[in-house]
Amino acid sequence: MKMGTKMLSISVCIFCIISAATATAPRKPLDVPFGRNYIPTWAFDHIKYFNGGSEIQLHLDKYTGTGFQSKGSYLFGHFSMHIKMVGGDSAGTVTAFYLSSQNNEHDEIDFEFLGNRTGQPYILQTNVYSGGKGDKEQRIYLWFDPTKEFHTYSILWNMYQIVFYVDDIPIRVFKNSKDIGVRFPFNQPMKLYSSLWNADDWATRGGLEKTDWSKGPFVASYKGFHIDGCEASVNAKYCDTQGKRWWDQKDFQDLDQYQWRRLQWVRSKYTIYNYCTDRVRYPSVPPECKRDRDI
Repeated sequence: MKMGTKMLSISVCIFCIISAATATAPRKPLDVPFGRNYIPTWAFDHIKYFNGGSEIQLHLDKYTGTGFQSKGSYLFGHFSMHIKMVGGDSAGTVTAFYLSSQNNEHDEIDFEFLGNRTGQPYILQTNVYSGGKGDKEQRIYLWFDPTKEFHTYSILWNMYQIVFYVDDIPIRVFKNSKDIGVRFPFNQPMKLYSSLWNADDWATRGGLEKTDWSKGPFVASYKGFHIDGCEASVNAKYCDTQGKRWWDQKDFQDLDQYQWRRLQWVRSKYTIYNYCTDRVRYPSVPPECKRDRDI
């Protein structure tokens, strides 16, 4: 290699590193104890506490699962959790982390982790509901084993977009496309929820794989419990955050080029289902898919 070419390669490489380093990533989550932001909601005896409540475990057995919810309701923000999924044979189980409003035409932003038979990969399903209508499922395989250690799962939600992150890598974006007739969650406060439950009627291979209760109890571990949102009353119609919070700044109205490349990497290598490309359910491409660059 000639010196000029070598120097050019080094310069390009340095430019790539700088571009990656200056990409606008979400602010680092603030890890707090469970009780700061959350309360149990059902089967209290199936939640175990460790290290003064800085870590908890949800337990699922043949009698019941369990779950918890945020104390407050929020309109927009950045919400994050460190989770270690159920290990071993977890077929039929679902670990969920999501935002949801409290009425019939509810809004919802979902992470759902679908268990597996030993040796098979977990499936991560995401979905967005607005006005009670969802049907916007996407499914990916994760590029790591989520049962071995904690990984960070985050949602950034503002008036411009919803972004799902895994370890700060965007795995899905859902832009505000109200101007082209697509409903977007913007005026209903939502609580955060998480649960571990049995869904062997649909979760693993469409319900073909049933939960093996001899492998239980099934355990999912949590820590972090980060919430940085605009807390609102359940009757609030909007939350005046425009430009006042870090997640509401111009940098977070869209992904930057580096983040779009990371998202494309996830889409090209790990996507196993995308409603945007399902011509059986949607003979015409849903209008938001082009804006989300999902086709």
